[in-house]
Amino acid sequence: MWSAAILAGGQATRFGGRDKGSLVVDGDTIRARQLGVLSQIAEDILIVGLPDVPAIPQGLAVRAVADRVPGCGPLGGLHTALSEARGEAIVIIACDMPFVAAPFLAHLLSLTREADAVVPATDRGYHPLCAAYTRACAEPVARRLAAGRLKMTDLLEDVRVRVVPAEEMRAFGDPDALVANVNTPGEFRDLEALQGHKP
Repeated sequence: MWSAAILAGGQATRFGGRDKGSLVVDGDTIRARQLGVLSQIAEDILIVGLPDVPAIPQGLAVRAVADRVPGCGPLGGLHTALSEARGEAIVIIACDMPFVAAPFLAHLLSLTREADAVVPATDRGYHPLCAAYTRACAEPVARRLAAGRLKMTDLLEDVRVRVVPAEEMRAFGDPDALVANVNTPGEFRDLEALQGHKP
């Protein structure tokens, strides 16, 4: 069994505190798009870090859970996801990634048989917020949280990592689109160049 989680606990300070999952891309909110994708690959779906349960598309069984250790950013969200997941492996995505694709995420999950963490990498670096993790990561994550060492990419020093390079990602679509996210209103406007992408 695989699990999947949307990390939604960020403050979105560069986006005026707005819920980025509610932004509309190609006629649907990013959250609805993500849930539609995740429901194709996982029976256990979490939304981590939202104080209230958002509107969930009808027919989807989704659990909304609060961060177990608040204020610790994405690493805290990963800690909660690993703690709450029912599957042996979990794929996590940030709440502002509109073009994630089910075959690509399933590929990441399938590679957890050979590694503790499976992380895409493009010319922009590692993408640990669109990656798959196993329960073997739980203890290293907890140690880093306890020490206040919260940088997600540093976690990769503590676990067995399988990197998925851009060349491998191209089998599933444009690598830049697959991991595109929205940090600022300007980046949201820039998504128009990718709007033709269909996950």
